Amino acid sequence: MEALLQSVANVGFPVALAAYLLVRMEGRLEALTGAISELAKMVEILKEQV
Repeated sequence: MEALLQSVANVGFPVALAAYLLVRMEGRLEALTGAISELAKMVEILKEQV
């Protein structure tokens, strides 16, 4: 029983930390994706003008 709890503690903490960081970074990643998409559109517009 003690070995099982130790295994859960060893594996559970990294999993919980990774999940927390992913949830926290999700908004930033979406904002960056939108900015990159907008930048790509602007580059295409500038290419057409040249």
